[in-house]
Amino acid sequence: MTRQRALIVDDEPDIRELLEITLGRMKLDTRSARNLKEAREWLAREPFDLCLTDMRLPDGTGLELVQYIQQRHAMVPVAMITAYGSLDTAVNALKAGAFDFLTKPVDLGRLRELVNTALRLSAPEDGEPPVDGRLLGTSPPMSALRKQIQKLARSQAPVYISGESGSGKELVARLIHEQGPRIDRPFVPVNCGAIPSELMESEFFGHKKGSFTGAVEDKQGLFQAANGGTLFLDEVADLPLAMQVKLLRAIQEKAVRAVGGQQEVVVDVRILSATHKDLAAEVAAGRFRQDLYYRLNVIELSVPPLRERREDIPLLAETMLKRLAQQSGLPAATLAPEALDKLKCYRFPGNVRELENMLERAYTLCEDDQIQARDLRLADATGATEGGEASLAQIDNLEDYLEDIERKLIMQALEETRWNRTAAAQRLGLTFRSMRYRLKKLGID
Repeated sequence: MTRQRALIVDDEPDIRELLEITLGRMKLDTRSARNLKEAREWLAREPFDLCLTDMRLPDGTGLELVQYIQQRHAMVPVAMITAYGSLDTAVNALKAGAFDFLTKPVDLGRLRELVNTALRLSAPEDGEPPVDGRLLGTSPPMSALRKQIQKLARSQAPVYISGESGSGKELVARLIHEQGPRIDRPFVPVNCGAIPSELMESEFFGHKKGSFTGAVEDKQGLFQAANGGTLFLDEVADLPLAMQVKLLRAIQEKAVRAVGGQQEVVVDVRILSATHKDLAAEVAAGRFRQDLYYRLNVIELSVPPLRERREDIPLLAETMLKRLAQQSGLPAATLAPEALDKLKCYRFPGNVRELENMLERAYTLCEDDQIQARDLRLADATGATEGGEASLAQIDNLEDYLEDIERKLIMQALEETRWNRTAAAQRLGLTFRSMRYRLKKLGID
């Protein structure tokens, strides 16, 4: 069996020797280069499965080598070796296309983890990425999104997934994980807005027995649970500033300390994050740390809203209706042409999740297994008639009528944000205090 081959690029003989010995013990063949010129010569002569390069070289920089390999040997993962504390350099390397980075002095355990992860990468197939049954759509925005997912899956760079609520950000994060070398390791999603602030540190980093009232046993945190895999921070903009500081340190040091613990534990976790908010605007408003923003947003991936890919609505609707039929054990329903036209004209502020909820409601209301335009009840969400105005004949009591409209809109916002009250309040333009009052008044809480 042919042994896998690694190229080591460093002008320090001691570092080269250390890397050669370590990789040799991992059953890899190695080739060494002292500078950019020698590295390019080796790449022209032989195929490689991995490249480790120092940042500073006598005749250039490691970034130049990363860019050279990206252009001519795109299937070769490159890891950058940087001086301790040079995280800005590491971030620039990841943006240029580096697979991952190491800091000096090189930690051999971390080196072995990195090498094993890189060697699990499989070469992507040529042409259009396969259509995943969960990420449907043939529109240009969706084709571009699938290609970006395939490319980002081959990197270990932190990815910030932006997009509106209900557009499928968590699904995109799962696909990045599943198409990458960490597929056989855990994928741990966490909704940052759903964790009480006083429990956040314990949830993220774990705690030791007796560290606070109620800590009756040791508990593993989310970072430890995701070790070797991917941690997906959904609604990351909802993190309080105090927790943002702790998260930044965990990302930079690649280590966490449990509440009440004395020692840090090294963790190997890829960070993916998302929020429906404008994170740059949150930074400008002082609600989100700029240094954490730059660590999370090494690469940004935008998920298109449903209204920008309306041509995908027929396929999405058909697939959702088939799924509903399978789940209920009843015949599948079809959309009448007028109903489909109405869906194509609708703005879908809740995106794919709203379409799914809408079709589920219509499926239960329709007759003769065909959904008519009236079954969609698009007007009901605002309490208006098809003409856009409420009929006086519909109103027996104005207070009750307005309360019913308010309840429907709040319920819709809660469903679209998966019952995240903070996000629902923002969707409706309310303060959290006002939202809490209304939930209590309407008996929704």
